[in-house]
Amino acid sequence: MKNSEIKALSVEELKEKINTESSNLQKLHFAHAISPIENPMKIRHSRRLLARLKTELRAKELAN
Repeated sequence: MKNSEIKALSVEELKEKINTESSNLQKLHFAHAISPIENPMKIRHSRRLLARLKTELRAKELAN
C-alpha cells in the first residue's frame, strides 16, 4: 500500500486495516516459527505497513 492510499483512508478504515494487518503479521510469525516461510521479507513488509497505518491513524486523531 502506498502512503497516498493510506492517507486517503478514513479513521474507521484505518482501524479495520490495522486489525487485519496485525492478525496477518501474527500468522506470519507463527508460520515462520514452525517452518521457515518462502519469503521472510513478508514479515518486514507487514510490520512496516502496520507502522505506517498506526502513524497515519495517530496523525488523524491529533488533527481532530
